Amino acid sequence: MSMDQALQTYIEEGRSLLEEMEDILLQLENEPLQDDDTVNALFRAAHTIKGSAGLFGLDAIVSFTHVVENVLDKLRDGELAVNGDLVELLLKCRDHIALLISVVAESGELLDAEQERTGEALLAALRGLLGVAPMEPASPTVRDTPVEASGGGMMEGDCWNISLKFGRDVLRNGMDPLSFIRYLSTIGDIVSLATDDSELPDLAQLDPESCYLGFMIEFKSEADKKTIEDVFEFVREDCTLRILPPPSHLAAYIERIEHASGNTDMIGQLLIEAGILTSHELEETLAAQEKLVAQESGARVPVGELLVKEGVVQKEVVDVALEKQRQIRDHKAQEAKFIRVNAEKLDELINLVGELVIAGASASLLAKRSGDLVMHEATSVMSRLVEEIRDGALKLRMVEIGETFNRFQRVVRDVSKELGKDIGLEISGAETELDKTVVEKIGDPLMHLVRNSMDHGIEPGEVRTATGKPARGTLRLNAYHDSGSIVIEVADDGGGLKKERILKKAIERGIVSPGQTLSDHEIFNLIFEAGFSTADQVTNLSGRGVGMDVVRRNIQALRGTVDIDSEEGLGTTVRIRLPLTLAIIDGFLVGVGKSAFVVPLDMVLECVELSEADRKAADMRNYVNLRGEVLPFIRLRDQFEVNEPAGKRENIVVVQYGGLKAGFVVDELMGEFQTVIKPLGSIFRQLKGISGSTILGTGEVALILDVPALVQLSVASESSMAE
Repeated sequence: MSMDQALQTYIEEGRSLLEEMEDILLQLENEPLQDDDTVNALFRAAHTIKGSAGLFGLDAIVSFTHVVENVLDKLRDGELAVNGDLVELLLKCRDHIALLISVVAESGELLDAEQERTGEALLAALRGLLGVAPMEPASPTVRDTPVEASGGGMMEGDCWNISLKFGRDVLRNGMDPLSFIRYLSTIGDIVSLATDDSELPDLAQLDPESCYLGFMIEFKSEADKKTIEDVFEFVREDCTLRILPPPSHLAAYIERIEHASGNTDMIGQLLIEAGILTSHELEETLAAQEKLVAQESGARVPVGELLVKEGVVQKEVVDVALEKQRQIRDHKAQEAKFIRVNAEKLDELINLVGELVIAGASASLLAKRSGDLVMHEATSVMSRLVEEIRDGALKLRMVEIGETFNRFQRVVRDVSKELGKDIGLEISGAETELDKTVVEKIGDPLMHLVRNSMDHGIEPGEVRTATGKPARGTLRLNAYHDSGSIVIEVADDGGGLKKERILKKAIERGIVSPGQTLSDHEIFNLIFEAGFSTADQVTNLSGRGVGMDVVRRNIQALRGTVDIDSEEGLGTTVRIRLPLTLAIIDGFLVGVGKSAFVVPLDMVLECVELSEADRKAADMRNYVNLRGEVLPFIRLRDQFEVNEPAGKRENIVVVQYGGLKAGFVVDELMGEFQTVIKPLGSIFRQLKGISGSTILGTGEVALILDVPALVQLSVASESSMAE
């Protein structure tokens, strides 16, 4: 992987971690008394963003996130309590980190002056929580200030135990052992020092140029292990050094291991990351391990066992590190089951599968015409395999809508504060899957509907209380599958739509004639007309009449529909229906004269023959009696002006969409057909009743019917005739 690719991976993972941080912060705001795992997950996300940024030299991200990490560490240790102000500050910090990733990491640019001022203001607020003066650095390095641990917290406790034994030739090499001890006292206090003279020889054998002494030192300091070891850097090769942490550090070390980032599953590196082991100690242990293997020619002694045996690390710490190692390896094994795939490659695959579907249909048609049974059998097998490949390829593009829904947690929180309303968000059906392209394009329409519901739908708390409602309003997002489509609902328990007010405004603007009679459904749908608004005043969110018509236009561009149900005083539900996929569908092929049409198979209920009596009555009515049920129908011949005489037999294809049934009268039923949807050109954009086209096995073009539009047209026509 190149450096550019690695950076792009970091940017994607960073944004994913930021979304995780936002979800956790919103969760903490609603339920402050969370378990430790929730806060630890928040800390780990920030720690991973900071650590990975350091690999790419993104100092701006590292320095800012480090201060955020320090605050999260205090939160994790219980030194800070969760409240609205803290969550608000951390959410703003999360947004600033997202800005840094976009500007610094992705674009390679610097923040402008306004953005810099925003960052400095956030840092000042964070340092205030840490008890650090605004102009002081976030990572103190002066002697009298506690040194921060690797996790961002402060180390405190009793004494370090240092065992120091100098080599025989240290004096000959020009080193003064006592100078290192004096230098040690500059970073802490030597509480006690005992001299080990056990290797001192008799006076007659004493060599004045050799060093025989060792020292046992109790050392009180807030420095970490690496800093203490660095005191003896110039004499490290000429001494034996063992540094044991104070007993009070044991719990802190164990906690650091448990919350390690998981970037490595090597036990030595885990201990180094936690500040328990130094690189030099690990090198010595690995060298001792190799020496034992060479001497005994046996099995390799585990590193953890050697560290405990040499007294470098406590057994309890090693046991926790071994458990963390197992967890990381299990996690990596799980991650190995997934791979990242560029969305463009998936699009290319879907296009190729579409062409394969067309080629397979052509081969099946040729085999059928040839009458060769062997060829027909072979093409049948191929068609089945192509269908399985098609389904598998489409599943690769299916994603859960929950990720899109969860993004509105932050929107609802911020907008409700801006409006001065108490509004909660309820999500259901988050596991419902649909095509990735649909998910990407539905975000903006949903955003407008959510904001509109909060601004116009849900009343202020005092109004709700006066009408007997709870002061807290509720906004609901729901998704489910129905008749081969996905339905997304945006519902609120607000005041509902006022029919008289909508109708009055529509008459004023000339959208509706004064004497025209409209159903409730038709009145509600008037709000989707361009420029239509009943708002008394314009707000930052809505009221200009711009948006709802764009919502409908965007949804229709996805071959979907949008409807509204509302009851005054109880609330409003906006219901969006969308196809599961925009690429390939199973279709039912029908013929009208020499023209061919495709009906999405998921919407087909049954096919019945149009009786002679119904054919004669069709000139006077547009419905039939289907087993005691009134079924409105449309003649596709008339709808699309097919200027060819009808055949001796006609059939009705019964379809259902959104709880409504209708029939399409056709000449010929041609069976199921795998359909690759080809978009119509811009010249046909205003064509009603057609959602796309496809290519048949013969090379001819067939039009794909827009079932929702035709069903509504049929039902509306039947209703008008009934009146």
